[in-house]
Amino acid sequence: MPAKLSVNLNAIAMLRNRRDLPWPSVTGLGRIALQAGAHGLTVHPRPDQRHIRFSDLPEIRALIDDEFPDAEFNIEGYPTEEFLALVEASEPEQVTLVPDDPTQATSDHGWDFSGQGNFLRDCVQRLKAKGMRVSLFADPDAGEAGMQAAKATGTDRVELYTGPYGACYDNPARAAEQIGLLGETADAAQARGLAVNAGHDLTVENLPALVKRIPFLAEVSIGHGLTADALIHGMDGAVRRFLKACGN
Repeated sequence: MPAKLSVNLNAIAMLRNRRDLPWPSVTGLGRIALQAGAHGLTVHPRPDQRHIRFSDLPEIRALIDDEFPDAEFNIEGYPTEEFLALVEASEPEQVTLVPDDPTQATSDHGWDFSGQGNFLRDCVQRLKAKGMRVSLFADPDAGEAGMQAAKATGTDRVELYTGPYGACYDNPARAAEQIGLLGETADAAQARGLAVNAGHDLTVENLPALVKRIPFLAEVSIGHGLTADALIHGMDGAVRRFLKACGN
């Protein structure tokens, strides 16, 4: 089955927040993405609300519930008590936990599954008790040891951090090396019963090679590249292009 596409709305929200105005509409463009065939919507509400605002979450939840009941809501973030409470109030289908410092511009590394395993285990159990699927951000070179430690947390999935792969857009040899690392970690995850997601700097151009190497990829979460594509092709066109790149 081809990888599902979840559209990350953060870049749209960041553009909206440049003015004290309600456009571009986060939910409006989310609606277009879902109408075009996207399987879900992703947000990463940071503590300073510099892009997605806490007030966006119930509106996105209502959009999916009222108009697209088969779609999924995925919320990413570092599991502070505030974040966990926000997630519990929003009831997403999936929560993706990332090891971000609040000051980071964007996610740029995966969890230390061995060193932070006990902390993660408590968070995973709390979220799964509420009926949410949990995914943990993982470095591309986490490998066998990393996936063994990830499995011990009780997580359902890992999300492979594909930033280093995306950065190789002008270097095919390095891109092939990164595909190899991502594939090895994905194989190790699958062998332990973990489903595999991927995200960060994925594009129409680099997705086909990734899904060819990891044919069991469950989901890709894409924001920056898809939003940039939408400036040229429109949100509807961009979503359709990315779906095709995923093999849908």
